[in-house]
Amino acid sequence: MTRFEAFRILTTYLKNPNLIKHSLATEAAMAGICKFLLVEPDQETLTNWQITGLLHDADYELVRNHPEEHGIMITEKVKLPDEIAYAIKAHNYQNTKINPISPLDWAISCCDQLTGLIVAAALVSPTKKLESMSPEFVLKRFYEKSFAKGADRVSIITCEEKLGIPLLKFIEIVLNSMKEIAMPLGL
Repeated sequence: MTRFEAFRILTTYLKNPNLIKHSLATEAAMAGICKFLLVEPDQETLTNWQITGLLHDADYELVRNHPEEHGIMITEKVKLPDEIAYAIKAHNYQNTKINPISPLDWAISCCDQLTGLIVAAALVSPTKKLESMSPEFVLKRFYEKSFAKGADRVSIITCEEKLGIPLLKFIEIVLNSMKEIAMPLGL
């Protein structure tokens, strides 16, 4: 599957511009995490990680009232490579009961929540831009329990145990990846 095909699938099923931006942010984050973990991944592996990030929420608008189906429905509607399909189903493991196994599965689970926290942090930063934000600024917001309450901090911090990446480094990787596409994100 190409990135072009994946983007077409995304925009077929997802219409909300903010959810599309979230998908783009998660795609970028997954590329950054892949490059960090695998150092020099082959192009197919990198593309698979990016497509996983891009499509992880593609069925969100279809299943918003049925969280147990989120991640499953898109894999039933669209033929995806097995590795990508499993990771998309497992990213919502709390509801789907499909447990993450591989680094790809854990990476999408952890970074999905972090991209949302980073966007929320950008919106309260003085410039409202990613470029002026530091990982430490995001980490401070991470520990503020009343900030971005919807961001599952347990899923984010799982990066340490399941991916072997310290939290501050994980934030740095995801933030820098999002900075690379700040313009399409409007941040």
